[in-house]
Amino acid sequence: MTDAQIHPENAGVEVLDLHKSFGPNEVLKGVSFQVKPGELFVIMGPSGSGKSVLLKHVIGLLKPDSGQILIDGKSIQDPAVRGQYRMAMVFQSSALLTSLTVGENVGLYLTEHQLKPPAEIAAIVSANLQAVGLQGLEDRMPNELSGGMQKRVAIARALVVEPQLILFDEPTSELDPIMAVTIGQEIFQLNKRTHATVLVVSHDRDLAFSIADRIAILSEGRIIFIGSPAEVRRNHDPRIQEFVHAEISPLKSN
Repeated sequence: MTDAQIHPENAGVEVLDLHKSFGPNEVLKGVSFQVKPGELFVIMGPSGSGKSVLLKHVIGLLKPDSGQILIDGKSIQDPAVRGQYRMAMVFQSSALLTSLTVGENVGLYLTEHQLKPPAEIAAIVSANLQAVGLQGLEDRMPNELSGGMQKRVAIARALVVEPQLILFDEPTSELDPIMAVTIGQEIFQLNKRTHATVLVVSHDRDLAFSIADRIAILSEGRIIFIGSPAEVRRNHDPRIQEFVHAEISPLKSN
């Protein structure tokens, strides 16, 4: 892939009437939305609503039963189109290779494709680890890091390809509240610093309302509302209000 083949602008994404079933289980039931170039767009919804399945369609890991996913108006299903864009995904589990060091994980794409000489790869790895606050940890193994640090390594690995589109699958899952805030700040600063288009799926309300330009609410396989964080809070749909304002009632009296 030469520089001439790389699209010069950040990628806009459009999902049109997307359907996906697994056997009798209809997961996506006609999902449609548009993400503007450079936007930080969060798809929020309860567990089991189809968020991760939707994200895997956008990155091309799953093929829809019907409907389209377009990047700048061209089908993501076309390998030639996918080859024109730099895309990266940060998985819910971080998906680090436990047999490799932190530095080797971050630089893996560049090393495997022999895109840069070793010294330049080392410099790129160091710069991206510094960008997520993990400078000097190149020689650590993933199992020596906390869950939050592993998430940040995964973000650094995604940054190595200088993505025009970066996707996050439940980035704050299994993190304590303080680390969840840190990861949210990392995603927000990444978007502002690189101007990459960022698509996040999450059930974390605090994350969504603190970082998103716009939020889409996914419920039972359908997008039921899209708007700014303030517009989501003001929406009177009981399904949205129930999710946005859900609280645990006291289970025992004093």
